[in-house]
Amino acid sequence: MSREGAAFRFAEALDAEHHRIPMPTNSDAHAAFRIVDANANRALEGLRVVEDYARFALNDKHLATQYKGLRHDLASVLATLPPQALSSARHTPGDVGTQIEAPDEYIRDAVIQVAIASQKRVEQALRCIEEYTKTILLGAASRVEQLRYRAYTLGKAIEVTSASQERLNGKRIYVLIDGGRSLEAFEQRARQLTEAGVDLIQLRDKLLTDRDLVERGRRLREITSASSTLFIMNDRPDIAEIVGADGVHVGQDELSVADARAILGVNRLVGVSTHSIEQARQAVLDGADYIGCGPTFRSQTKEFHEFPGLELLRTVAEEISLPAFAIGGITLKNLPQVLDTGFCRIAVSGCVNSAADPRDAIAQLMAAKF
Repeated sequence: MSREGAAFRFAEALDAEHHRIPMPTNSDAHAAFRIVDANANRALEGLRVVEDYARFALNDKHLATQYKGLRHDLASVLATLPPQALSSARHTPGDVGTQIEAPDEYIRDAVIQVAIASQKRVEQALRCIEEYTKTILLGAASRVEQLRYRAYTLGKAIEVTSASQERLNGKRIYVLIDGGRSLEAFEQRARQLTEAGVDLIQLRDKLLTDRDLVERGRRLREITSASSTLFIMNDRPDIAEIVGADGVHVGQDELSVADARAILGVNRLVGVSTHSIEQARQAVLDGADYIGCGPTFRSQTKEFHEFPGLELLRTVAEEISLPAFAIGGITLKNLPQVLDTGFCRIAVSGCVNSAADPRDAIAQLMAAKF
């Protein structure tokens, strides 16, 4: 019996009684294995290319681990095919595709473009494997389908992480403010912070009415629009959209990243509060543009029952390259402890807003060696 014939006797033995795969001809068998073999090589090679981008360009242990896991899981699915079925169908000298070239195939503007091109190749190859294994091995197609969905998620995370690193490059100090005692007091504080060169300002107030939040949001937008300071709205993507904020920050109990993007679109920032390494990892896979990590210390402005503290910062700094801001009770005095974890971004509130002169407080933070 030929190898192809043996392969399909193997597949036939795996058929469920009500889900039997029709036996293809030997010529179909050879074609299917040849296609799966070519796309298996394409997918595994492409996954390694993107994994190396995550590992060496992004220095992202989390994403590199995810890609390595996906590569190994694909190899495991392929290993369920009959022994030597793929290699025996391979005939590189007779592959007409080796002589076909695209004009821009050998041109990439940057390493991220290399990763994106390989990512697309992986996705296409997985689809081919999924479709053609339907003719040769029961159950393999559904497993490959799940791998393809994982690849989509990882591809988005790679692109968002790269874009966020560029967009938030040099952004170090993030200040949270409330609506103030009055609109005038709020405007004064917003101007002080903007003039001091704060990188991001978040409007966070749980007591104001929606109309007052919108009013303050519009004023903050006017004040920050002529500066490099980004304006982030807390919890409310609807108000962020109305006032034209640069983005929104959501917590673990608020809208998801996907829901926030549905309101704000793809060009606004979506930040997520995380209180554990698991939440931080998930925020990356969800496509967040940045994460807040904490609480680090006890805060003057918000009560917490648990403090993941400096240990969370160390773990995030070791694993994740998505821009991350340490938050919770950070002051000029304990800032060195934060920086020692590997973090270079902080979100503050009390130490600035309670200062006699917020501009002086910001200047002292900026003078620290980030």
